[in-house]
Amino acid sequence: MAPPQPHTSPAGAASTIEGERPVRFETLSGHPIKPLYGPEERLGVDPAASEGQPGEYPFTRGVYPSMYRGRLWTMRQFAGFGTAEETNQRFRYLLEHGQTGLSTAFDMPTLMGFDSDSERSLGEVGVEGVAIDSVDDIETLFGGIPVDRVTTSMTINGPAAIALAYYVVNAEQQGISPAALGGTIQTDILKEYIAQKEWCFPIEHALRIVTDMVEWCSAEMPRWHPISISGYHIREAGSTAQQELAFTLKNGFTYVERALQRGLDIDSFAPRLSFFFNAQIDFFEEIAKYRAARRIWAREMRETYGALRPESWRMRFHTQTAGVSLTAQQPLVNIVRTTIEALAGVLGGTQSLHTNSYDEALALPTEQAVRIALRTQQVIAHESGVVNTADPLGGSYFVEQLTDQLEAAAYGYFARIDELGGMVASIEQNFPQREIADAAFEYQADLNRGEKIMVGVNDFVNDQEDEIPILRIDPAIEPKQVARVKATRAGRDSAAVEAALARTRAGAADPNSNLMPALLDAARARATLGETVAAMQDVLGTYTETPVY
Repeated sequence: MAPPQPHTSPAGAASTIEGERPVRFETLSGHPIKPLYGPEERLGVDPAASEGQPGEYPFTRGVYPSMYRGRLWTMRQFAGFGTAEETNQRFRYLLEHGQTGLSTAFDMPTLMGFDSDSERSLGEVGVEGVAIDSVDDIETLFGGIPVDRVTTSMTINGPAAIALAYYVVNAEQQGISPAALGGTIQTDILKEYIAQKEWCFPIEHALRIVTDMVEWCSAEMPRWHPISISGYHIREAGSTAQQELAFTLKNGFTYVERALQRGLDIDSFAPRLSFFFNAQIDFFEEIAKYRAARRIWAREMRETYGALRPESWRMRFHTQTAGVSLTAQQPLVNIVRTTIEALAGVLGGTQSLHTNSYDEALALPTEQAVRIALRTQQVIAHESGVVNTADPLGGSYFVEQLTDQLEAAAYGYFARIDELGGMVASIEQNFPQREIADAAFEYQADLNRGEKIMVGVNDFVNDQEDEIPILRIDPAIEPKQVARVKATRAGRDSAAVEAALARTRAGAADPNSNLMPALLDAARARATLGETVAAMQDVLGTYTETPVY
Protein backbone atom coordinates (compact mmCIF):
# COMPACT_ATOMS: atom_id res chain seq x y z
CA MET A 1 0.00 0.00 0.00
CA ALA A 2 1.70 3.17 -1.18
CA PRO A 3 0.98 6.23 0.94
CA PRO A 4 -0.08 9.49 -0.70
CA GLN A 5 2.44 12.29 -0.55
CA PRO A 6 1.61 14.23 2.63
CA HIS A 7 1.70 18.01 2.65
CA THR A 8 3.75 19.29 5.57
CA SER A 9 3.61 22.58 7.41
CA PRO A 10 5.63 24.24 10.19
CA ALA A 11 4.98 22.89 13.67
CA GLY A 12 3.24 24.84 16.37
CA ALA A 13 5.20 25.84 19.43
CA ALA A 14 4.63 25.86 23.14
CA SER A 15 3.48 29.14 24.63
CA THR A 16 3.57 30.67 28.08
CA ILE A 17 1.06 33.20 29.34
CA GLU A 18 2.37 35.15 32.32
CA GLY A 19 1.29 33.54 35.57
CA GLU A 20 0.10 30.33 33.90
CA ARG A 21 1.63 26.93 33.13
CA PRO A 22 3.28 26.28 29.74
CA VAL A 23 0.75 25.21 27.14
CA ARG A 24 1.57 22.74 24.35
CA PHE A 25 -0.60 23.45 21.36
CA GLU A 26 -1.09 20.02 19.88
CA THR A 27 -3.80 17.46 19.27
CA LEU A 28 -4.56 14.75 21.79
CA SER A 29 -2.34 12.48 19.70
CA GLY A 30 0.58 14.90 19.73
CA HIS A 31 0.32 16.58 16.30
CA PRO A 32 1.68 20.13 16.73
CA ILE A 33 -0.86 22.84 15.90
CA LYS A 34 0.08 26.12 14.23
CA PRO A 35 -1.51 29.38 15.39
CA LEU A 36 -3.24 29.84 12.02
CA TYR A 37 -4.03 27.77 8.93
CA GLY A 38 -4.58 29.21 5.48
CA PRO A 39 -4.56 28.48 1.74
CA GLU A 40 -0.88 27.55 1.84
CA GLU A 41 -1.86 24.29 3.57
CA ARG A 42 -3.49 23.10 0.37
CA LEU A 43 -0.79 24.08 -2.13
CA GLY A 44 -0.20 21.20 -4.52
CA VAL A 45 -3.32 19.34 -3.36
CA ASP A 46 -6.08 18.55 -5.86
CA PRO A 47 -9.33 18.83 -3.85
CA ALA A 48 -11.29 16.94 -6.50
CA ALA A 49 -8.99 13.93 -6.09
CA SER A 50 -8.40 14.05 -2.34
CA GLU A 51 -11.83 15.14 -1.12
CA GLY A 52 -14.33 14.90 -3.97
CA GLN A 53 -17.96 15.60 -3.19
CA PRO A 54 -20.19 13.94 -0.56
CA GLY A 55 -21.35 10.61 -1.88
CA GLU A 56 -18.53 10.39 -4.41
CA TYR A 57 -15.17 8.60 -4.42
CA PRO A 58 -13.04 8.83 -2.28
CA PHE A 59 -15.89 9.72 0.15
CA THR A 60 -13.72 12.03 2.27
CA ARG A 61 -16.71 14.36 2.59
CA GLY A 62 -19.27 11.66 3.44
CA VAL A 63 -20.73 8.47 2.03
CA TYR A 64 -24.03 9.91 0.75
CA PRO A 65 -24.66 13.07 -1.33
CA SER A 66 -27.31 14.54 0.96
CA MET A 67 -25.98 13.06 4.22
CA TYR A 68 -28.33 13.94 7.12
CA ARG A 69 -30.68 16.00 4.94
CA GLY A 70 -31.70 12.65 3.47
CA ARG A 71 -31.65 10.55 6.64
CA LEU A 72 -30.42 11.10 10.18
CA TRP A 73 -27.90 8.77 11.74
CA THR A 74 -29.31 5.82 13.69
CA MET A 75 -29.53 6.65 17.40
CA ARG A 76 -28.37 3.37 18.89
CA GLN A 77 -27.85 3.43 22.67
CA PHE A 78 -25.75 0.55 24.04
CA ALA A 79 -27.77 -1.34 26.67
CA GLY A 80 -27.61 -4.54 28.65
CA PHE A 81 -27.52 -5.66 32.27
CA GLY A 82 -28.81 -8.44 34.49
CA THR A 83 -31.03 -11.01 32.84
CA ALA A 84 -32.76 -10.88 29.49
CA GLU A 85 -35.96 -9.64 31.16
CA GLU A 86 -34.31 -6.51 32.62
CA THR A 87 -32.55 -5.66 29.37
CA ASN A 88 -35.74 -6.18 27.37
CA GLN A 89 -37.38 -3.56 29.60
CA ARG A 90 -34.49 -1.13 28.96
CA PHE A 91 -34.74 -1.77 25.20
CA ARG A 92 -38.44 -0.94 25.28
CA TYR A 93 -37.80 2.18 27.38
CA LEU A 94 -35.26 3.46 24.86
CA LEU A 95 -37.48 2.74 21.86
CA GLU A 96 -40.36 4.56 23.55
CA HIS A 97 -38.10 7.61 24.02
CA GLY A 98 -37.03 7.85 20.41
CA GLN A 99 -34.12 5.45 19.97
CA THR A 100 -34.07 4.13 16.41
CA GLY A 101 -31.91 0.99 16.74
CA LEU A 102 -30.94 -1.54 19.40
CA SER A 103 -27.40 -2.16 20.65
CA THR A 104 -26.75 -5.11 22.94
CA ALA A 105 -24.15 -5.25 25.72
CA PHE A 106 -23.34 -8.77 26.95
CA ASP A 107 -21.88 -9.69 30.32
CA MET A 108 -18.31 -10.91 30.73
CA PRO A 109 -19.08 -14.67 30.95
CA THR A 110 -21.04 -14.47 27.67
CA LEU A 111 -18.24 -12.54 25.97
CA MET A 112 -15.69 -15.12 27.14
CA GLY A 113 -17.83 -18.12 26.14
CA PHE A 114 -18.83 -19.37 29.61
CA ASP A 115 -22.27 -20.36 30.82
CA SER A 116 -23.66 -18.54 33.84
CA ASP A 117 -23.30 -21.63 36.05
CA SER A 118 -19.60 -22.04 35.23
CA GLU A 119 -17.25 -21.55 38.18
CA ARG A 120 -15.43 -19.02 35.96
CA SER A 121 -18.59 -16.87 35.89
CA LEU A 122 -18.99 -16.46 39.64
CA GLY A 123 -19.68 -12.84 40.58
CA GLU A 124 -19.84 -11.61 36.98
CA VAL A 125 -23.25 -12.79 35.78
CA GLY A 126 -25.28 -9.85 34.46
CA VAL A 127 -22.90 -7.29 35.97
CA GLU A 128 -21.46 -5.56 32.88
CA GLY A 129 -24.13 -6.57 30.40
CA VAL A 130 -26.91 -9.06 29.82
CA ALA A 131 -26.34 -12.76 30.52
CA ILE A 132 -27.08 -14.98 27.52
CA ASP A 133 -26.76 -18.76 27.85
CA SER A 134 -29.02 -20.14 25.11
CA VAL A 135 -31.54 -19.25 22.45
CA ASP A 136 -34.14 -19.18 25.24
CA ASP A 137 -32.47 -16.02 26.60
CA ILE A 138 -32.45 -14.42 23.14
CA GLU A 139 -36.18 -15.09 22.86
CA THR A 140 -36.73 -13.24 26.12
CA LEU A 141 -34.28 -10.45 25.28
CA PHE A 142 -36.13 -9.53 22.09
CA GLY A 143 -39.61 -10.50 23.24
CA GLY A 144 -42.26 -8.16 21.83
CA ILE A 145 -39.71 -6.36 19.63
CA PRO A 146 -40.19 -6.69 15.84
CA VAL A 147 -36.70 -7.86 14.89
CA ASP A 148 -37.51 -7.61 11.19
CA ARG A 149 -38.35 -3.90 11.58
CA VAL A 150 -35.71 -2.77 14.13
CA THR A 151 -32.01 -3.11 13.36
CA THR A 152 -29.96 -4.73 16.11
CA SER A 153 -26.28 -4.44 16.97
CA MET A 154 -24.59 -7.10 19.09
CA THR A 155 -21.20 -6.33 20.64
CA ILE A 156 -19.66 -9.78 20.90
CA ASN A 157 -16.56 -11.26 19.29
CA GLY A 158 -15.12 -14.59 20.47
CA PRO A 159 -18.48 -16.45 20.45
CA ALA A 160 -20.03 -14.12 17.82
CA ALA A 161 -20.98 -16.94 15.45
CA ILE A 162 -22.96 -18.65 18.22
CA ALA A 163 -24.75 -15.43 19.19
CA LEU A 164 -25.64 -14.86 15.53
CA ALA A 165 -27.02 -18.40 15.32
CA TYR A 166 -29.20 -17.70 18.38
CA TYR A 167 -30.52 -14.50 16.82
CA VAL A 168 -31.34 -16.24 13.53
CA VAL A 169 -33.07 -19.18 15.25
CA ASN A 170 -35.12 -16.79 17.41
CA ALA A 171 -36.34 -15.03 14.26
CA GLU A 172 -36.90 -18.37 12.54
CA GLN A 173 -39.23 -19.43 15.37
CA GLN A 174 -41.28 -16.29 14.70
CA GLY A 175 -41.50 -17.12 11.00
CA ILE A 176 -38.96 -14.44 10.03
CA SER A 177 -36.37 -15.27 7.38
CA PRO A 178 -32.68 -14.47 7.98
CA ALA A 179 -32.85 -12.37 4.83
CA ALA A 180 -35.27 -10.00 6.58
CA LEU A 181 -32.95 -9.28 9.51
CA GLY A 182 -30.98 -6.06 9.57
CA GLY A 183 -28.18 -5.12 11.92
CA THR A 184 -24.60 -5.79 12.89
CA ILE A 185 -22.61 -8.25 14.96
CA GLN A 186 -19.14 -7.08 15.95
CA THR A 187 -17.09 -10.25 15.26
CA ASP A 188 -13.84 -8.22 15.14
CA ILE A 189 -11.59 -10.81 16.75
CA LEU A 190 -8.26 -9.19 15.84
CA LYS A 191 -8.89 -6.16 18.04
CA GLU A 192 -9.59 -8.58 20.90
CA TYR A 193 -6.03 -9.89 20.72
CA ILE A 194 -4.81 -6.28 20.42
CA ALA A 195 -6.90 -4.51 23.04
CA GLN A 196 -10.00 -5.97 24.68
CA LYS A 197 -8.68 -9.47 25.45
CA GLU A 198 -11.94 -11.45 25.10
CA TRP A 199 -11.25 -14.49 22.93
CA CYS A 200 -12.15 -18.19 22.80
CA PHE A 201 -9.86 -19.70 20.16
CA PRO A 202 -6.35 -19.33 18.67
CA ILE A 203 -5.99 -16.49 16.16
CA GLU A 204 -5.93 -18.50 12.93
CA HIS A 205 -8.95 -20.59 13.89
CA ALA A 206 -10.81 -17.47 15.00
CA LEU A 207 -10.13 -15.86 11.62
CA ARG A 208 -11.49 -18.96 9.90
CA ILE A 209 -14.76 -18.61 11.88
CA VAL A 210 -14.99 -14.91 10.98
CA THR A 211 -14.63 -15.81 7.31
CA ASP A 212 -17.32 -18.50 7.70
CA MET A 213 -19.67 -15.81 9.02
CA VAL A 214 -18.85 -13.41 6.17
CA GLU A 215 -19.44 -16.16 3.61
CA TRP A 216 -22.71 -17.36 5.18
CA CYS A 217 -24.13 -13.87 5.72
CA SER A 218 -23.28 -12.84 2.15
CA ALA A 219 -25.48 -15.67 0.91
CA GLU A 220 -28.22 -15.78 3.58
CA MET A 221 -28.43 -12.36 5.29
CA PRO A 222 -28.04 -9.60 2.68
CA ARG A 223 -29.15 -6.87 5.13
CA TRP A 224 -26.76 -7.95 7.88
CA HIS A 225 -23.24 -6.67 8.66
CA PRO A 226 -21.24 -9.77 9.72
CA ILE A 227 -18.32 -7.67 11.03
CA SER A 228 -18.08 -4.27 12.69
CA ILE A 229 -14.36 -3.58 12.44
CA SER A 230 -13.71 -1.79 15.69
CA GLY A 231 -11.27 0.93 16.60
CA TYR A 232 -13.29 1.80 19.66
CA HIS A 233 -11.66 -0.66 22.03
CA ILE A 234 -8.21 0.04 20.59
CA ARG A 235 -8.72 3.69 21.53
CA GLU A 236 -10.17 2.83 24.94
CA ALA A 237 -7.01 0.81 25.63
CA GLY A 238 -4.99 4.03 25.32
CA SER A 239 -4.10 4.40 21.64
CA THR A 240 -3.74 7.67 19.79
CA ALA A 241 -6.08 8.68 16.97
CA GLN A 242 -3.58 7.62 14.31
CA GLN A 243 -3.06 4.25 16.00
CA GLU A 244 -6.81 3.69 16.19
CA LEU A 245 -7.09 4.62 12.51
CA ALA A 246 -4.16 2.48 11.35
CA PHE A 247 -4.76 -0.68 13.40
CA THR A 248 -8.49 -0.67 12.68
CA LEU A 249 -8.07 -0.31 8.94
CA LYS A 250 -5.28 -2.89 8.82
CA ASN A 251 -7.54 -5.34 10.67
CA GLY A 252 -10.21 -4.62 8.07
CA PHE A 253 -7.82 -5.28 5.20
CA THR A 254 -6.86 -8.58 6.86
CA TYR A 255 -10.50 -9.71 6.92
CA VAL A 256 -10.84 -8.75 3.26
CA GLU A 257 -7.73 -10.76 2.37
CA ARG A 258 -9.00 -13.85 4.21
CA ALA A 259 -12.33 -13.68 2.40
CA LEU A 260 -10.57 -13.33 -0.93
CA GLN A 261 -8.40 -16.35 -0.09
CA ARG A 262 -11.64 -18.25 0.54
CA GLY A 263 -12.59 -17.48 -3.06
CA LEU A 264 -15.31 -14.93 -2.31
CA ASP A 265 -15.91 -12.13 -4.79
CA ILE A 266 -15.00 -8.86 -3.09
CA ASP A 267 -18.11 -7.08 -4.31
CA SER A 268 -20.29 -9.83 -2.80
CA PHE A 269 -19.21 -9.08 0.77
CA ALA A 270 -17.41 -5.73 0.99
CA PRO A 271 -20.61 -3.60 0.99
CA ARG A 272 -21.66 -5.31 4.24
CA LEU A 273 -18.44 -4.63 6.14
CA SER A 274 -18.96 -1.87 8.68
CA PHE A 275 -16.75 0.01 11.15
CA PHE A 276 -16.96 1.22 14.75
CA PHE A 277 -14.91 4.21 15.87
CA ASN A 278 -14.32 6.08 19.09
CA ALA A 279 -15.21 9.76 19.44
CA GLN A 280 -12.61 11.23 21.76
CA ILE A 281 -12.58 14.73 23.19
CA ASP A 282 -10.16 16.32 20.67
CA PHE A 283 -12.90 17.73 18.44
CA PHE A 284 -11.10 18.52 15.17
CA GLU A 285 -8.73 15.57 15.30
CA GLU A 286 -11.66 13.17 15.57
CA ILE A 287 -13.44 14.74 12.60
CA ALA A 288 -10.24 14.49 10.56
CA LYS A 289 -9.83 10.84 11.61
CA TYR A 290 -13.21 9.86 10.19
CA ARG A 291 -12.52 11.71 6.93
CA ALA A 292 -9.11 10.05 6.56
CA ALA A 293 -10.60 6.62 7.31
CA ARG A 294 -13.16 6.92 4.52
CA ARG A 295 -10.54 8.08 2.02
CA ILE A 296 -8.03 5.32 2.84
CA TRP A 297 -10.68 2.58 2.79
CA ALA A 298 -12.08 3.73 -0.55
CA ARG A 299 -8.64 3.95 -2.16
CA GLU A 300 -7.45 0.55 -0.95
CA MET A 301 -10.68 -1.25 -1.75
CA ARG A 302 -10.65 0.08 -5.29
CA GLU A 303 -6.95 0.19 -6.14
CA THR A 304 -5.42 -2.61 -4.02
CA TYR A 305 -8.26 -5.15 -3.78
CA GLY A 306 -9.99 -4.44 -7.09
CA ALA A 307 -13.53 -3.79 -5.88
CA LEU A 308 -15.69 -2.52 -8.72
CA ARG A 309 -18.87 -1.39 -6.97
CA PRO A 310 -18.99 2.03 -5.27
CA GLU A 311 -20.82 0.31 -2.41
CA SER A 312 -17.64 -1.67 -1.78
CA TRP A 313 -15.55 1.51 -1.53
CA ARG A 314 -17.95 3.26 0.82
CA MET A 315 -17.02 3.04 4.50
CA ARG A 316 -20.02 3.21 6.82
CA PHE A 317 -19.42 3.36 10.54
CA HIS A 318 -20.93 3.54 14.02
CA THR A 319 -19.49 5.95 16.58
CA GLN A 320 -19.51 5.81 20.37
CA THR A 321 -18.36 8.63 22.59
CA ALA A 322 -15.25 7.89 24.64
CA GLY A 323 -15.75 5.89 27.82
CA VAL A 324 -12.22 6.71 28.98
CA SER A 325 -12.97 10.44 28.85
CA LEU A 326 -15.67 10.06 31.50
CA THR A 327 -14.68 10.94 35.05
CA ALA A 328 -15.98 9.77 38.40
CA GLN A 329 -15.18 13.26 39.70
CA GLN A 330 -17.90 15.84 38.92
CA PRO A 331 -19.78 13.32 36.77
CA LEU A 332 -22.32 15.83 35.46
CA VAL A 333 -19.47 17.47 33.54
CA ASN A 334 -19.45 14.25 31.48
CA ILE A 335 -22.60 15.51 29.74
CA VAL A 336 -20.49 18.31 28.23
CA ARG A 337 -17.74 15.91 27.16
CA THR A 338 -20.23 13.54 25.56
CA THR A 339 -21.92 16.38 23.69
CA ILE A 340 -18.62 17.56 22.18
CA GLU A 341 -17.66 14.02 21.21
CA ALA A 342 -21.08 13.27 19.72
CA LEU A 343 -20.94 16.47 17.67
CA ALA A 344 -17.53 15.39 16.34
CA GLY A 345 -19.05 12.08 15.25
CA VAL A 346 -21.89 13.87 13.45
CA LEU A 347 -19.64 16.44 11.77
CA GLY A 348 -17.35 13.56 10.84
CA GLY A 349 -20.22 11.84 9.02
CA THR A 350 -21.15 8.84 11.18
CA GLN A 351 -24.07 6.58 10.19
CA SER A 352 -24.89 5.49 13.74
CA LEU A 353 -24.17 6.96 17.16
CA HIS A 354 -24.14 6.00 20.83
CA THR A 355 -23.75 8.70 23.46
CA ASN A 356 -22.36 7.61 26.82
CA SER A 357 -24.25 8.39 30.01
CA TYR A 358 -22.77 10.77 32.58
CA ASP A 359 -22.71 8.16 35.36
CA GLU A 360 -20.86 5.38 33.50
CA ALA A 361 -17.57 6.02 35.29
CA LEU A 362 -19.40 4.95 38.46
CA ALA A 363 -21.77 2.18 37.40
CA LEU A 364 -24.12 1.01 34.69
CA PRO A 365 -26.26 3.96 33.58
CA THR A 366 -29.54 4.85 35.28
CA GLU A 367 -32.64 5.50 33.20
CA GLN A 368 -32.30 9.24 33.81
CA ALA A 369 -28.69 9.26 32.59
CA VAL A 370 -29.56 7.17 29.52
CA ARG A 371 -32.43 9.53 28.68
CA ILE A 372 -30.14 12.58 28.84
CA ALA A 373 -27.59 10.80 26.64
CA LEU A 374 -30.29 10.07 24.06
CA ARG A 375 -31.65 13.63 24.31
CA THR A 376 -28.12 14.88 23.56
CA GLN A 377 -28.31 13.22 20.15
CA GLN A 378 -31.81 14.53 19.57
CA VAL A 379 -30.78 18.12 20.35
CA ILE A 380 -27.85 17.85 17.94
CA ALA A 381 -30.14 16.40 15.27
CA HIS A 382 -33.12 18.71 15.63
CA GLU A 383 -31.88 21.96 17.17
CA SER A 384 -28.22 22.60 16.33
CA GLY A 385 -28.54 23.03 12.55
CA VAL A 386 -25.46 20.91 11.81
CA VAL A 387 -27.55 18.45 9.77
CA ASN A 388 -28.66 21.09 7.27
CA THR A 389 -25.72 20.68 4.89
CA ALA A 390 -23.35 17.84 4.06
CA ASP A 391 -19.81 18.09 5.48
CA PRO A 392 -20.07 21.62 6.89
CA LEU A 393 -16.35 21.59 7.86
CA GLY A 394 -15.17 20.56 4.40
CA GLY A 395 -12.65 23.06 3.10
CA SER A 396 -11.46 24.09 6.55
CA TYR A 397 -7.71 24.54 6.15
CA PHE A 398 -7.14 23.12 9.63
CA VAL A 399 -9.39 20.08 9.21
CA GLU A 400 -8.04 19.26 5.76
CA GLN A 401 -4.44 19.48 7.01
CA LEU A 402 -5.22 17.25 10.00
CA THR A 403 -6.88 14.78 7.64
CA ASP A 404 -3.74 14.62 5.50
CA GLN A 405 -1.52 14.19 8.56
CA LEU A 406 -3.59 11.35 9.99
CA GLU A 407 -3.70 9.63 6.61
CA ALA A 408 0.09 9.82 6.27
CA ALA A 409 0.55 8.50 9.83
CA ALA A 410 -1.74 5.55 9.08
CA TYR A 411 0.26 4.61 5.99
CA GLY A 412 3.42 4.81 8.07
CA TYR A 413 1.95 2.20 10.43
CA PHE A 414 0.81 0.06 7.48
CA ALA A 415 4.41 -0.09 6.25
CA ARG A 416 5.72 -1.11 9.68
CA ILE A 417 3.07 -3.82 10.02
CA ASP A 418 3.85 -5.16 6.54
CA GLU A 419 7.54 -5.32 7.44
CA LEU A 420 6.62 -7.56 10.39
CA GLY A 421 4.68 -9.93 8.14
CA GLY A 422 1.14 -8.53 8.33
CA MET A 423 -1.39 -7.92 11.07
CA VAL A 424 -1.52 -11.43 12.51
CA ALA A 425 2.27 -11.65 12.74
CA SER A 426 2.36 -8.16 14.26
CA ILE A 427 -0.12 -9.16 16.95
CA GLU A 428 1.86 -12.33 17.70
CA GLN A 429 4.97 -10.12 18.08
CA ASN A 430 2.99 -7.72 20.30
CA PHE A 431 3.67 -4.72 18.07
CA PRO A 432 0.28 -2.96 18.29
CA GLN A 433 0.00 -3.88 21.97
CA ARG A 434 3.33 -2.17 22.72
CA GLU A 435 2.47 0.90 20.67
CA ILE A 436 -0.80 1.34 22.56
CA ALA A 437 0.83 0.76 25.95
CA ASP A 438 3.47 3.38 25.19
CA ALA A 439 0.84 5.90 24.07
CA ALA A 440 -1.26 5.30 27.18
CA PHE A 441 1.81 5.75 29.40
CA GLU A 442 2.74 9.03 27.72
CA TYR A 443 -0.79 10.41 28.05
CA GLN A 444 -0.94 9.55 31.75
CA ALA A 445 2.50 11.11 32.27
CA ASP A 446 1.24 14.32 30.63
CA LEU A 447 -1.71 14.35 33.03
CA ASN A 448 0.56 13.74 36.00
CA ARG A 449 2.80 16.62 34.96
CA GLY A 450 -0.18 18.90 34.36
CA GLU A 451 0.72 19.33 30.70
CA LYS A 452 -2.75 18.07 29.78
CA ILE A 453 -5.80 19.05 31.78
CA MET A 454 -8.72 16.83 32.72
CA VAL A 455 -11.31 19.00 34.39
CA GLY A 456 -12.13 17.86 37.90
CA VAL A 457 -9.24 15.37 37.98
CA ASN A 458 -5.96 17.30 37.86
CA ASP A 459 -7.40 20.83 37.80
CA PHE A 460 -10.63 22.64 38.66
CA VAL A 461 -11.30 20.09 41.39
CA ASN A 462 -14.03 20.22 44.01
CA ASP A 463 -13.29 19.58 47.65
CA GLN A 464 -16.58 17.74 47.99
CA GLU A 465 -18.21 15.75 45.21
CA ASP A 466 -21.94 15.79 44.56
CA GLU A 467 -23.82 12.57 45.29
CA ILE A 468 -25.66 11.14 42.31
CA PRO A 469 -27.87 8.04 42.20
CA ILE A 470 -26.30 4.97 40.60
CA LEU A 471 -27.69 1.71 39.29
CA ARG A 472 -26.81 -1.29 41.46
CA ILE A 473 -27.16 -4.82 40.13
CA ASP A 474 -29.26 -7.02 42.39
CA PRO A 475 -27.09 -9.97 43.53
CA ALA A 476 -30.18 -12.17 43.22
CA ILE A 477 -29.79 -11.94 39.42
CA GLU A 478 -26.97 -14.50 39.35
CA PRO A 479 -28.82 -17.42 41.01
CA LYS A 480 -31.87 -16.52 38.92
CA GLN A 481 -29.87 -16.84 35.69
CA VAL A 482 -28.14 -20.01 36.89
CA ALA A 483 -31.55 -21.56 37.54
CA ARG A 484 -32.65 -20.47 34.08
CA VAL A 485 -29.79 -22.21 32.27
CA LYS A 486 -30.31 -25.36 34.32
CA ALA A 487 -34.00 -25.33 33.39
CA THR A 488 -33.05 -25.08 29.72
CA ARG A 489 -30.83 -28.14 30.04
CA ALA A 490 -33.52 -30.09 31.89
CA GLY A 491 -36.21 -29.34 29.33
CA ARG A 492 -34.42 -30.18 26.09
CA ASP A 493 -33.72 -33.37 24.12
CA SER A 494 -30.28 -34.40 25.36
CA ALA A 495 -29.66 -36.77 22.46
CA ALA A 496 -30.40 -33.97 19.96
CA VAL A 497 -27.97 -31.69 21.80
CA GLU A 498 -25.19 -34.29 21.76
CA ALA A 499 -25.76 -34.96 18.06
CA ALA A 500 -25.65 -31.22 17.28
CA LEU A 501 -22.46 -30.74 19.29
CA ALA A 502 -20.89 -33.72 17.50
CA ARG A 503 -21.71 -32.01 14.16
CA THR A 504 -20.13 -28.83 15.54
CA ARG A 505 -16.90 -30.69 16.41
CA ALA A 506 -16.86 -32.29 12.97
CA GLY A 507 -17.37 -28.92 11.32
CA ALA A 508 -14.60 -27.36 13.39
CA ALA A 509 -12.26 -30.18 12.35
CA ASP A 510 -12.98 -29.68 8.63
CA PRO A 511 -11.40 -26.40 7.45
CA ASN A 512 -13.23 -26.76 4.13
CA SER A 513 -16.66 -26.66 5.74
CA ASN A 514 -18.61 -23.62 6.89
CA LEU A 515 -19.41 -23.85 10.61
CA MET A 516 -22.57 -21.74 10.55
CA PRO A 517 -25.02 -24.56 9.61
CA ALA A 518 -23.72 -26.72 12.48
CA LEU A 519 -23.99 -23.79 14.92
CA LEU A 520 -27.57 -23.16 13.80
CA ASP A 521 -28.40 -26.82 14.49
CA ALA A 522 -26.83 -26.54 17.95
CA ALA A 523 -28.91 -23.43 18.66
CA ARG A 524 -32.11 -25.15 17.56
CA ALA A 525 -31.30 -28.06 19.90
CA ARG A 526 -30.89 -25.61 22.81
CA ALA A 527 -27.17 -26.22 23.24
CA THR A 528 -25.83 -23.55 25.57
CA LEU A 529 -23.17 -21.02 24.65
CA GLY A 530 -20.60 -22.60 26.97
CA GLU A 531 -21.30 -26.10 25.66
CA THR A 532 -20.92 -24.98 22.06
CA VAL A 533 -17.68 -23.08 22.74
CA ALA A 534 -16.28 -26.08 24.64
CA ALA A 535 -17.14 -28.41 21.75
CA MET A 536 -15.26 -26.14 19.35
CA GLN A 537 -12.30 -25.84 21.74
CA ASP A 538 -12.08 -29.63 21.88
CA VAL A 539 -10.92 -29.38 18.26
CA LEU A 540 -9.51 -25.87 17.85
CA GLY A 541 -7.86 -25.39 21.23
CA THR A 542 -7.56 -22.14 23.21
CA TYR A 543 -5.26 -19.11 23.16
CA THR A 544 -2.75 -17.78 25.69
CA GLU A 545 -1.26 -14.35 25.18
CA THR A 546 2.42 -13.59 25.63
CA PRO A 547 2.56 -10.81 28.25
CA VAL A 548 3.77 -7.36 27.19
CA TYR A 549 5.69 -5.17 29.61
